[in-house]
Order: sequence, then structure tokens, then C-alpha cells
Amino acid sequence: MTTPASASLDAARALLREFPVVDGHNDLPWALREQVRYDLDARDIAGDLRAQLHTDIPRLRAGGVGAQFWSVYVRSDLPGAVTATLEQIDCVRQLLDRHAEALRAAHTAADMEAARAEGRIASLMGAEGGHSIDNSLGTLRGLYALGVRYMTLTHNDNVAWADSATDEPRVGGLSAFGREVVREMNRLGMLVDLSHVAPDTMRTALDTTSAPVIFSHSSARAVCDHPRNIPDDVLERLPGNGGVAMVTFVPKFVLQAAVDWTAAADENLRAHGFHHLETNDEAMKVHRAFEEAHPRPVATAATVADHLDHMREVAGVDHLGIGGDYDGTAFTPAGLDDVSGYPNLIAELLDRGWSRADLAKLTWQNAVRVLGAAEDVARAEQAARPPSNATLEQLDG
Repeated sequence: MTTPASASLDAARALLREFPVVDGHNDLPWALREQVRYDLDARDIAGDLRAQLHTDIPRLRAGGVGAQFWSVYVRSDLPGAVTATLEQIDCVRQLLDRHAEALRAAHTAADMEAARAEGRIASLMGAEGGHSIDNSLGTLRGLYALGVRYMTLTHNDNVAWADSATDEPRVGGLSAFGREVVREMNRLGMLVDLSHVAPDTMRTALDTTSAPVIFSHSSARAVCDHPRNIPDDVLERLPGNGGVAMVTFVPKFVLQAAVDWTAAADENLRAHGFHHLETNDEAMKVHRAFEEAHPRPVATAATVADHLDHMREVAGVDHLGIGGDYDGTAFTPAGLDDVSGYPNLIAELLDRGWSRADLAKLTWQNAVRVLGAAEDVARAEQAARPPSNATLEQLDG
């Protein structure tokens, strides 16, 4: 791996002091659930947890993170997904209470700016997968009231009203109820997140929404042909929509050689009785044994920068952001090993000729703008119509 020059790293850190990273997706709450069942004394993020996690407050500070969307993800095959999502929200709220000197709850773009002015990390929440609302618009509103500011329409599996990128198509993108979910999210001011969804779901959502969308953690399919990535025709629509695509760091989504390796590693996990997304100690032992026998292709900050170069060419710099997916992946790129690594990516982009103004948009300004734009749409929508009480059965039969 090429190490950024010290001058570039110094410039990157200086930029991040003024325009820190808004990261679109971090799975720390799920990792805390899986590792210690929310025992926040056993995993105190005020200290150095690099042996257990990608994320702690000292490394967030070192990485120049100014705002974090904490994922309140639960697995789509987990019974009682709504209850588990509420537990994840409670975990974030406990973290905010315990670490008020470093973290500030943020529900609006103005809250994000206030946190930046205070030198605290704005903490927002995103629900990962429509299974978290159990086909209920009332539950969607309940999540919003608790502070959830985006919902990814699917995770790895379809929901009744939306197709996932990694499942067999069933409704052709979004059903009638799925389109109503998008409209109700617009009315609330909740960002529509199109990571994880099938391309036709992306397109139908863009046809339906009246507010900008996000991709909280997705990269470019033209650079790495993985179904979790964004096709160019969808990237081309972001300027018209005003949305933001937040590049992810997950090696199996950014490096083509890692796609093939990961398929084999996932099959090996399943053969040993583990879910392919499992990251507990036992599963990681199986992963490490596989990696010893079959060396893992290593992505780098330059690999991620290749995606950003392409995405800028297709969508424009006003429509890019960052969503690392830390603590939601077993492996990370060299140089982006944990949340302290963002300066290495910014230094790589500086070396490629990205301007300071472009990087300020990438790290901070675009994400803040898109949340503010969703708030503007919500004010107009709420003045025009009441909450929707439509049901899946009414709209989809």
C-alpha cells in the first residue's frame, strides 16, 4: 500500500478539523448487542477498544468524525424485529447519556451544525431494513419520533413491499404500499436510504420521492460489479433528485477480487454452521483459518478513492458522501482499518487533485444539506396532507 505523504495527511487532518466527516453508517450498536448484550461497562467506548471494535471515541476523534449515523440494524430473520430495533435505539440513547461530553443527539441539520460548533460528534440514527417497521406506517412514525432519521428500505432480504439487491425480485422494485412508505417518509422528513435495495427499487423510489434520497453505504457498480453497488444510470439521476451516495469501505463491495474471495469465505462459514454475516469470536476463528489457507485480497484507501473518482464523474461532487460500515464488516481496507482512518482517504484524494472545496462537500456539507432538504419537503408535505394510515392489505391485496 502506498502511504500518503505527511504533507497530504497534515492537510487532510486540517480540513477535517473544519469540515469533519459525516459517516452514513456504523454498526456499533449491533456489535455491542452481539458482543456484550449492551453491557456498556464491558465495552466502554471512552477508552481504546481496538482489540474488540472498529469504533471508540478516541478513534472517532483521531479520524475527524463530526457526525455519525448509528445504524439501529437488526437481522431480517430475527423474530420480533420491531422490539429488537427499539432495543438498538435504546443502546444509542444510553451511549449518548454516558458520553455527553463527546456525543450530541442530532435530529436536524441545525443540530448537526450545533454539534460541530461545540466540538461534539452529532449522533443520528438510521434503521437498516423495512422489516423494522413490520409493514406498519404507524411504526414508521414511531421510529421517527424516537429519532430515526433514515430507513434503508430493505436489508439483504426482500420485504413484502420492496425488493432487495441480494434476493430474488418479487414486486418489481416497490409495490403500491412500498411507494406509500416512501411518501410517508417524505412527509415525516425521514431520509429514504437506497443502500441494499435492488436497482429497480432504486429507480421506483426515485420516481416516487419528493425529497432527496441517500445511499448510506454503497459504492459504484461500474468499478466493482457487486449487486450492493449503485449502477451508473441511478448515479446519473442524483443531480435531479438532490440526493447523496455515500461510498462504503467494505472490501467485498469495492474490490472485485474480494467479491470472489468473500463468496467462498461465506460458504465456508455456512458449512461450519454460522450465518455468513456472523462476527462473533467463534465465527471469526473460522474466518481466520480460511484466510490463512486462502489469503484475502486487500483493498486500500486508493481502492475506495477509485470509486469516488468514478462517482464524481457520473453524479458530480455535490452528490457524494462517506459511509464506512464500520463494525458491520469483518474486514476493512488497509489504511482504513477503523474509524481513525478517514484522514488517509482524504489525503489520497488530495493527492489525486481533489480541491479543498470538493472535499468539504464530500465530508460534511452534502450530508447536512440533504437532511435539511428533507426537512424542507416535510414541512410542505405536512401542510398539505395528514399522516397516512394505509395498510399493506389495502394497497397490495
